[in-house]
Amino acid sequence: MVKLLPHLSHLLPKPSRDGQPSPPPEAPEPRPPRKFPWKPVFYTLLGASICAGLIWVFRPIPIPVDTATVEQGELQVTVNAEGKTRIRDRFTIAAPINGYLDRLRWDEGDWVQAGTVVARIDPIAMSSAVNEALSQMAEWRAQRAGVATQRPKAASLEQAQLRIQAAQESQRQAIARVAQAQAMLAQAKRDRQRAQELAQAGAIPRQNRETAELTETTRAKELETAILAEKTAAAEVDVARAALNILQQERTDPDYLLKVYDARIASVEASLQKLRDEAGRTDIRSPASGRILRIHQKSSQFTTAGTPLLELGNPKQLELIIDVLSTDAERIRPGDRIFVDRGIENKPLQAKVKRIEPSAFTKISALGVEEQRVNVIGEFIDPPAFLGDAYRVETRTVVWQTDRALKIPLSALFRCEQQWCVFGVRAGKAVQHRVEIGQRSDRAAQIKQGLTKGEQVILHPTEQITEGIGVNPR
Repeated sequence: MVKLLPHLSHLLPKPSRDGQPSPPPEAPEPRPPRKFPWKPVFYTLLGASICAGLIWVFRPIPIPVDTATVEQGELQVTVNAEGKTRIRDRFTIAAPINGYLDRLRWDEGDWVQAGTVVARIDPIAMSSAVNEALSQMAEWRAQRAGVATQRPKAASLEQAQLRIQAAQESQRQAIARVAQAQAMLAQAKRDRQRAQELAQAGAIPRQNRETAELTETTRAKELETAILAEKTAAAEVDVARAALNILQQERTDPDYLLKVYDARIASVEASLQKLRDEAGRTDIRSPASGRILRIHQKSSQFTTAGTPLLELGNPKQLELIIDVLSTDAERIRPGDRIFVDRGIENKPLQAKVKRIEPSAFTKISALGVEEQRVNVIGEFIDPPAFLGDAYRVETRTVVWQTDRALKIPLSALFRCEQQWCVFGVRAGKAVQHRVEIGQRSDRAAQIKQGLTKGEQVILHPTEQITEGIGVNPR
């Protein structure tokens, strides 16, 4: 046992001298356990956590950005403007004569053929005018036949002479009134001059001067009236003498009356022919085949010659009229392609520039700015059936185009020191590039220098994005 457990032998009781076992020795006092240093470790860990949190909070976070790829492909530069459709050959049918218009049986949108009667004017009034002309011609012929008995009598000659004397007396009175008006005007001028001098000296009120000036003006008008009356009286004398000469010629030369009646009969015959032609135009026919665009006079009413009745046109002959700024019109050439937008889901219609009008006009924009604009006329390559006259359309006129343009979106460009710049993305960092641009459309720009195909550029760069800052493309 002792051999087996030599290390426990000191625990066994030793025998005493008298052979009795000695009492066991007293156990030593236990030592207090050593405490672990929790507080220093805790504060150390807390400080390390705070430092790590501050580093995490203030670490440079990459800015999320939208990017695009530099591409090579088709680029179109267009002039975008509003326009409207217009029927090329438009006919306005008007009333050819005066008369009562029958109610039109057509409606807007109806199709009519060339030569179809579209309106009718009541010919009763024309028939009355024709009958009146016929009766007048019969009267002149009857008077011509009895010209021998139509010689002027002595009483007619005496009456003509008395008329001359009365006209001469009226002329003398008119001359006297002219002289009187001249004298009154001269006196009014002297009164006005004296009134002006006294008004300047302050001797009379301003109203008296104005009254004198008004009196002078009135006398001048009275003189003009008297002179006109004198001329009228002189003309009456000439007319009376001419009438006397005619009576004397009619008395001595019956052949003259024959010529007079022949001329009157010829005049009536010409008027009769005109009335007959107008009576034949009471049926108004369509000059061409087309659709009725607008009706100006629908109900039955009296119309005068030249009154528009309806408008006619062929919807298949549809063209575009686009008003653009005069600066944009300089870039447009006949033959350029035009796209008519029909929304996102529909394919745009195609047209081409037919001509540019040579004269511009002034137009007030929605912001109240005066603009010089020019009408560009376009024709559809394939006229659509769903468009009508005066429809509003959105157009894009192609003024430049290429299939191999190196391009980026316009939203990636910004100005830097009088140049154009973009921010690219390289290894998660923003890199600034100076670029040279060429043609620009409303969405993209052509890149001549500064970028290569396949590079990434940042769209809509803000002030937070600078050279070398971290970015995170979305």
